[in-house]
Amino acid sequence: MNSIKSVPARVLSRRGGHSLEAEREQFDKSQAISISKAINNQEAPVKEKHARRIILGTHHEKGAFTFWSYAIGLPLPSSAILSWKFCHVLHKVLRDGHPNVLQDCQRYRSNIRETGDLWGHLHDRYGQLVSIYTRLLLTKISFHVKHPEFPPGLEVSDEVLEKTAGTDVNNIFQLTVELFDYLDWELKLSESVFRQLNTSMAVSQMSAVQCRLAPLIQVIQDCSHLYHYAVKLMFKLHSCLPADTLQGHRDRFHEQFRSLKNFFKKASDMLYFKRLIQIPRLPESPPNFLRASALAEHVKPVVVIPEEAPEDEEPENLIEISTVSTTEPQITSDMFEQTFGPPNGIRDDRDAQIESLKKEVEMLRAEMEKIKLEAQRYITQLKAQVNSLEGEVEEQRKQKQKALVDNEQLRDELERLQRVKQDSDRSQRLCAEAEKKASATEIRYTKLKEKHSELINIHAELLRKNADTAKQLTVTQQSQEEVARVKEQLAFQVEQVKREAEMKLEDQSVQLEQLRQELDTRRDELDQAQHSLSHAKQASTELSAQVEALQAEKEVLRRSVSEKECELLSARGLIEEKELQRSQEVDKATREIHELQGRLLEKSNQEQSLQQKLLDEQFSILQETVREAEDILRDAVAKLDDPLHVRCTSSPDYLLSRAQAALESTGSLENGHAQYVASMADAAGLVGALALFAHLMADTIVNGSATSHLAPTDHADRLTETCRDCGQQSLDYLGKLKDKQTLGCAELGDVRRALQGVLQLAQELRPKSLDIKQEELGDMVEKEMASTSEAIEDAVRRIEEMMSQARNESSGVKLEVNERILNSCTDLMKAIRLLVMTSTNLQKEIVESGRGAATTQEFYAKNSRWTEGLISASKAVGWGATQLVEAADRVVLHTGKYEELIVCSHEIAASTAQLVAASKVKAEKNSRNLGRLQECSRNVNEMAANVVASTKSGQEQIEEKDTMDFSGMSLIKLKKEEMETQVKVLELEKRLEGERVRLGELRKQHYALAGPCDVAEDDGDAKPAPTPRRGILKKPPLTQKPGHGEPERDAGLDAPPGVNF
Repeated sequence: MNSIKSVPARVLSRRGGHSLEAEREQFDKSQAISISKAINNQEAPVKEKHARRIILGTHHEKGAFTFWSYAIGLPLPSSAILSWKFCHVLHKVLRDGHPNVLQDCQRYRSNIRETGDLWGHLHDRYGQLVSIYTRLLLTKISFHVKHPEFPPGLEVSDEVLEKTAGTDVNNIFQLTVELFDYLDWELKLSESVFRQLNTSMAVSQMSAVQCRLAPLIQVIQDCSHLYHYAVKLMFKLHSCLPADTLQGHRDRFHEQFRSLKNFFKKASDMLYFKRLIQIPRLPESPPNFLRASALAEHVKPVVVIPEEAPEDEEPENLIEISTVSTTEPQITSDMFEQTFGPPNGIRDDRDAQIESLKKEVEMLRAEMEKIKLEAQRYITQLKAQVNSLEGEVEEQRKQKQKALVDNEQLRDELERLQRVKQDSDRSQRLCAEAEKKASATEIRYTKLKEKHSELINIHAELLRKNADTAKQLTVTQQSQEEVARVKEQLAFQVEQVKREAEMKLEDQSVQLEQLRQELDTRRDELDQAQHSLSHAKQASTELSAQVEALQAEKEVLRRSVSEKECELLSARGLIEEKELQRSQEVDKATREIHELQGRLLEKSNQEQSLQQKLLDEQFSILQETVREAEDILRDAVAKLDDPLHVRCTSSPDYLLSRAQAALESTGSLENGHAQYVASMADAAGLVGALALFAHLMADTIVNGSATSHLAPTDHADRLTETCRDCGQQSLDYLGKLKDKQTLGCAELGDVRRALQGVLQLAQELRPKSLDIKQEELGDMVEKEMASTSEAIEDAVRRIEEMMSQARNESSGVKLEVNERILNSCTDLMKAIRLLVMTSTNLQKEIVESGRGAATTQEFYAKNSRWTEGLISASKAVGWGATQLVEAADRVVLHTGKYEELIVCSHEIAASTAQLVAASKVKAEKNSRNLGRLQECSRNVNEMAANVVASTKSGQEQIEEKDTMDFSGMSLIKLKKEEMETQVKVLELEKRLEGERVRLGELRKQHYALAGPCDVAEDDGDAKPAPTPRRGILKKPPLTQKPGHGEPERDAGLDAPPGVNF
């Protein structure tokens, strides 16, 4: 026995220290490799495995210290592709990294802003994208720092959103504006990427294009959440504020809705996104916030990221290739010749051909139903034969084995009698020795037991010490990691403080320099003021001297009148001179006013010329758009007469959607036309609406022509002429837009009428039975479940009647066997009834949780393939219950075989397993009804096993077995009988093998005729429900096994999986 040796504590401590350092070095090395491989100059998308390792590294170290330590050293200003990939990786780290990543990125906002500003000033294609991407990242960081309730992944519940918004209208208003700004930058990035790309299907497979498209996956994830939160907050704002106040919010939301819908549509059309992300579909029109009940109609868009396949494996095929029967081309060509006539141009009556084809289809369907029923009957008979043959083979094997055993027993008995006498003497001698050894062994065992108890106690003590040591080591490692983390944080904080101190020092130096300049200016002004003060003093001194002189002159004037008169004359001369100067100044001012008026008139003329030039340019842009639209429409109309277009086909449903979209575009075109007529300086709305209208109208005309190729002659001619009329009316409307005189009176009434004619013809060409079948499909599930319950209750009632009849007509062993079999059948029926009730409850829970605002019938119609599986499983359970009761009745009346009862038990167990599988497909994992359904399924399996066991035991008890007496046979006679028995066994085995092969072929043919029916509808929420098959809608009677495919059944010969006996 190996002993456990304890490791010395010094070795553990030394090993732990080295392992932590090695682990840190290995982590840094792996992160550096992943960052260098993810962020490089190659124009290819970032590989997911490298980004995943970087994200896992943030969770490992609980932050983004290592990432930023390497990211700061990247030469981002040298390469725009390098900067673009850095922004992509940073976006993924923000979304999926550790929560502490947000605070770490907040410290490096300046680095992100510098990178964006640098590339924003350069005329580089990637540089412009990097500039927008950095602004998006800065907005994202600011929003999540301000609102920590929203994680960077933007996944919060509606309760958290309500709690964050609160009840204050100002807070809700501000949060809505911030969400709009956030969504604006997301959409601006997507528009910039698509503006640089050719959005055809083939381009998206190039690595250079994928390098630009890869970050849009994170943009799609962010936009889906932002749109949902914006809708919620807008409804809440409209419940608190009047509608006029929120008109700006509604206009902004509608613009973002159109941009987001266009973005999702373009992305969903690209093959690159189809294999990486499931893009949700937005509604055709934005929510009506003026109606509070519209909130219940809102469906949250959900983005699904499929599971990633290993990168070493080959990529999956983009086109699903299905095997087709070899007879299908011949049938197709025959139907084509019957419909369109032989190639030599001879035409028969098409109506008669259509009627004959319909009759042939009905005959083929009737024959298929007959073949299905006959194949099912053959399968049941062959199962009974196989079970009977297996019973016979088993009986023959038992007889052979018994004969061999009897022969060996006779030989052993002879030898035993010879040894008995010898052993009897020896046993007496050994008995005494054995008693002595037993006592000694017992003493030794007691000592060993005590020693073992001591070793166990010692071992437990050592284990406890080892656990304590491991805990201490773990605590030490955690503390060391925490210390390392704190050191790194302190280092970053010190670095940040240094940077802030340097910035503050620079600011202080700049302020000091400004203060010095202001001080010098003030000094200069002070010197000037002192100089002017000295001049003023001198002037005052001079004035005082002048006053004295004037006083002297006054005295002189008084004494001299003549001198005074002379001075008066001189003063008059001066006044006249002043008046002359004043008149000159007025004339000069008048001339300047006239010059300014001339300049103002010239400027107004220039403005009018510029306004006219702007109107001419807008009109020329409109004319170019009109000419381009005319070319598009003429090309589409030309397709109506193009012989190469005859091979193109389309469906009425697709034509209906295209014509509806074209009809809706006329509204926006009419609004754009009205805006342009009101203000001809802005033709942007009319130009965009014209481009959309031309493409949609051309698409409608081309698809109408393609649809007419498969339509009857009358409808085809009418559809072609209506499409031609659509094109002509559209061209007439565009012709009116080319002339300024007829521009204002151009109307779309004729175009709308032509489009409505296309819609009416497309509606007439749609299959008429589709809607009716989908509406009936929802009610059929409940009817089938109810009929199954009734069939099971009827089966229980019939078993009770058979029980009372058996008690009256039989006795003894037969009564005991019949009671045991009928009791087990009754228990099985009760278990099945409980399972059907539980399945019905689970089905109701699935419908209530999955239908949303739709009705129950709409939910069943949408998930029609799953509904077909439920109907098939329900029919199979009802049919199995009926067959089990009939088989039990025949066994009790001694007109049937026990093997039929066993086969029916197997069949009903498989049918209930099918019902469980069909109900389990769309159920939640944590559903209580699902747990009860699985428990009921196990109970059904146990009850079915009890039926089989009671049937086999009753069969063995009732059937009489011949007593085999071989005592009078000689050795030669025994050998001969043995050889004959072996020959018979070989014959039966060969016959059994042939019957099994036949049963397998019959099952294969049955499944091929019935057709597969997949219950699990993976894309039921993303695609329209397929048309239910006619075989599903036709309910067979309960006494016949339904001929529909069983999704969870095995085509082998053994019991189906999940049924254990």
